[in-house]
Amino acid sequence: MKKKRTKISLAVCLAVFPLLIFMALPVSLNGHDGDDHADETEQASGRVLGTISFPTTTQSPEAQQAFNEGMLLLHLFEYPFARDQFLKAQQLDPDFAMAYWGEAMTHNHPIWDQQDTQAGREALLKLGASSEERLARTPAAREQGFLAAVDLLYGAGTKAQRDIAYMRAMEQMATLFPEDHEVQLFYALSLFGVQAGVRDTATYMLSTAIAQDVFSENPQHPGAAHYLIHGVDDPVHAVLGLRAARALAVMAPDAGHSQHMTSHIFTAVGMWDEVVEANEVAVEVQNAMRVERGMTARNWGHYNYWLLYGYLQQGRNERALELLKAAYAEVQADGKAPTDPMILDPDRSLVGSVVQMWARYIIETRGWGGEVAGWSFNSGAAFDPNLTISFIKAMQAADAGMAAEAGQYLAQFKNLRNELNQLVARQEEKAPTDLLYLDRLAVMEQELQAAVEMARGQTAQAVRYVKEASRLEDEMPFSFGPPFIDLPSAEFLGDLLLGSRRYTEAVVAYENQLERSRLKARALLGLAEAQRKLGKEDEAHYATEKLRAIWRNADAEVKEQLR
Repeated sequence: MKKKRTKISLAVCLAVFPLLIFMALPVSLNGHDGDDHADETEQASGRVLGTISFPTTTQSPEAQQAFNEGMLLLHLFEYPFARDQFLKAQQLDPDFAMAYWGEAMTHNHPIWDQQDTQAGREALLKLGASSEERLARTPAAREQGFLAAVDLLYGAGTKAQRDIAYMRAMEQMATLFPEDHEVQLFYALSLFGVQAGVRDTATYMLSTAIAQDVFSENPQHPGAAHYLIHGVDDPVHAVLGLRAARALAVMAPDAGHSQHMTSHIFTAVGMWDEVVEANEVAVEVQNAMRVERGMTARNWGHYNYWLLYGYLQQGRNERALELLKAAYAEVQADGKAPTDPMILDPDRSLVGSVVQMWARYIIETRGWGGEVAGWSFNSGAAFDPNLTISFIKAMQAADAGMAAEAGQYLAQFKNLRNELNQLVARQEEKAPTDLLYLDRLAVMEQELQAAVEMARGQTAQAVRYVKEASRLEDEMPFSFGPPFIDLPSAEFLGDLLLGSRRYTEAVVAYENQLERSRLKARALLGLAEAQRKLGKEDEAHYATEKLRAIWRNADAEVKEQLR
C-alpha cells in the first residue's frame, strides 16, 4: 500500500542534506558502526521498566547505563525522569553525543502535540553550535542519522513543517536500518507526531504495524507495547492491543504512565475492573515518583480522572465521590486561578482537572440537583473550566425546569465559545488539537440548546438539536479515553427519545453510543429500558445482564436501577 505523501518546501528538503550525508557512509549489518559499548539494560535506580538494546559509541559503562534507563523512560513518556538520566549520562561522559540527543528528545511530546522548542535547541547547542559540529561529535552513521533528524525537529519552519521533515528523516533511517528496533520505533512515533494529536486511522495503523513488528521480536520492549497501544486506541481496533496492554503492565511496573496506558485499551473495550485496577496502580506509582522529585502526591490529573470514570462505570459512586472530594480539597486549598487562559487540556491545570472530574461525576450520576453540583471554583479567565462550568450550570437549570436561567448560562457558553474561536482564528499557527476542541464546543452548544428547549417543554425541538449534536460528533475523529463530549450526544439523544416514548429511535441512539463507548453503563441501562418498553424481553435481559456483571460491586443505590 502506498503511503500518502505531503508536499514539503524546498527549504525543508535542503534541511535533509545532513541526513543524506550520513546515508552515504558505510553501515554495518547490525545497524551501527564504530566501537559501540555493550547494550545490556541495567536498572541503576532499581526501576523495572522493560528491556531495550541501544548500543552507542560511549566508552563509559556508567554513562551507557544511565542512557539506557533514560531511553526506557523516554519510551514510557516519563519525560522529566528520562531527562535526569540523560543529564547524568552527559556528566559521566561529556563527549557522549547521544546523551544530548536524548535530552533534546525529552522536550518533544508528539502524541500530545506538545514541544518545548527552545529547550530542545538548547540541549543540542550543548553538543555543538551547528548541525555540522554535532555530526562531527560521533563517528557512527546511525548516531549521525538520529542527530540529523532531531536537528530538523528543532530547526526552521512551523511545528507542522518540522514534524513532517523529522518524519521524512526517520522514514529514511527506517529504510536504511530495517532491523534496528529503536530506529523503527522512533519512525513510528514520528508518524503520530505528524498527526499532531488528532487520530488518522491510516497513519495510526502504519505506526501500529511497525510497533507490532518490534513487539513480536522483543515482547519486553516498553516502546513497542506503548506505541502499539496508542495505534489501536479506539473502540474498533482496541482488541488488537490487549496482549500489549497486559505485557506493558508486567514489564514496566515502576512507571506510572505504563500502568495507566493499559487502561487506554481497557476503556476502549469496556473492561471497567481493569480500568480501575490499572489507574489505581498508576496513581500510586506516579505519586511515589512525584515524591522522589520533591513534589507532593495528588488526587487530580490524568490518571485520577480516568480512575474516577472507571469507578462511575462500576457503579461505585461513593468511591468516586471520595476521590472527587479529595481533589476538590486540593483545589480549594490552592485557591489560585489558572494562569494561562488558553490551556484547553484540563489535565494541565489544577482547576481545569478538578472541574473536569466534577463535571464527569455530575453527568454520570445525573446529579444535577445534588450538593456537588453547587460547588464553586476560582476559574479566573481560563476558557476550559469556565466553559465546562457554564455547561453544567445550564444543564442543572434546565433539569430543574428553569428555562430562563438555563438560557442565561447558554448565552454565557456561547460568548466564551465565540471569544475562543476568535482568538484561535488569529493564531499564526493553529494547533490541530485546539481546532478539535472547538469542534467539541459546537456539539456541546447544540446539547445546551436542546436542554433549554426541554425546559420550555419543546421536546420535538430538543430532539432536533441533539440529533444535530450527535451528527456533528459522528464527524469528529475518535478521541481516546472517557467521552471527549462531556455529555455523550447519542446517549443524551437516547434519554430524550426514551422520555418521549419514541422507543425504537431510543434503541438506535443507545446502540450508537455503545459503538462509541463500549459497555458504557448508562447507555446499557437506557438500552435495556427502551428494549423492554418495546416488548423485546430477550434483548433487554441480555443488556441488563451485561450491566449486572459490570455493577456486581456497585453501591446498593445504583444496583436498585437493575430489574
